[in-house]
Amino acid sequence: MLISEPLPFVKAFIAELDAALRAHRASARGLSALQRRWLGFCLMAMRVTHSLCWRRFERAGLGRYSQAALSWVFCHAKLPWEVLLQHSVGVILRHHGIGAGSLILDDTDKRRSKVTRRIARVHKLKDKASGGFLMGQCLVFLLLVSERITVPVGVAFYEPDPVRRAWVKQDKKLKRQGRPKGQRPPEPPRHRAYPTKPELGLRLLEQFRQWQPTVTVQCVLADAL
Repeated sequence: MLISEPLPFVKAFIAELDAALRAHRASARGLSALQRRWLGFCLMAMRVTHSLCWRRFERAGLGRYSQAALSWVFCHAKLPWEVLLQHSVGVILRHHGIGAGSLILDDTDKRRSKVTRRIARVHKLKDKASGGFLMGQCLVFLLLVSERITVPVGVAFYEPDPVRRAWVKQDKKLKRQGRPKGQRPPEPPRHRAYPTKPELGLRLLEQFRQWQPTVTVQCVLADAL
């Protein structure tokens, strides 16, 4: 399937999102015509290709947008990224009339290539299938489960602190050598730039409470993280 124009429901979603952005901040101008077209194309491309890949988007769009143009808008457009997801969630919840549900926290790993230099938050992950290691990203996500639909309402990247990771590796090595705790390096303090998975989960819950105050949370479930 190739993309010519966004479907009517995609246009309607973007129009509601634009209205929500304008209402959020009286001085905000909302989405420009170019931003609306770009966002509509990306939403359609994700639906068609089941991916987030500029090269696939270019092929599916019959050359309407080049790979370079698509990525340029993503990197340089002055879109309110920090609130775009929250307003999108609000539009979906209002559209389906969802006023209550359960929140579920979990994490998942996304495998990447062994040599990855241009993707953020990539680090060594434990491969549960083989027992070995691979390079990838770890995402902590929040789901709202209602009687009608289940919808993702928050996501954050997790990355371990490289200093603490090196300390753990060295500490285990010294333990095997029989070195007592007093002769091993002390545990380094936690760095704010590398929050733990439980801390990220709490942030996602706080964001949901802030941005969706009308939704009644019936319970909160979480993986061991």
